Amino acid sequence: MRCLIDTNILISAALFPASVPAQAFFKAVTPPHDAVVCDYSFDEMRRVFNRKFPNRIPDFERFVSTMALSVDIVATPPEGEEEAQGDEAKIRDMKDRPIYRAAVAAKVDAILTGDKDFLESGIIQPAMLTVAEFMRTA
Repeated sequence: MRCLIDTNILISAALFPASVPAQAFFKAVTPPHDAVVCDYSFDEMRRVFNRKFPNRIPDFERFVSTMALSVDIVATPPEGEEEAQGDEAKIRDMKDRPIYRAAVAAKVDAILTGDKDFLESGIIQPAMLTVAEFMRTA
């Protein structure tokens, strides 16, 4: 399964290496799975760590170094990309829309997320999977 890992899962995995989100991250980067992270998520992670967890910046840097070797890093398409326009409006939080556009452009099967704006969007493709769903089904 090719899946885009959302920022909230990445942050949880970086902060809590023994957590279920971290287990899901490691499962997603292990064949037969193919993990994708968009450049927007890297920027968002850095902002969150600088603002909320400044004392954990070394953990962030270590995680990003490891992550960069095990995921496909994709560019975030600009707003207005035709492929994503229809369903993109179903995502309430405007800050989540770039991640959705990247997922569509990368042709992923699923977005691994804990974000209610994704999970409650009603979007069918790509599938919106929680960590628990991914661990159980993928």
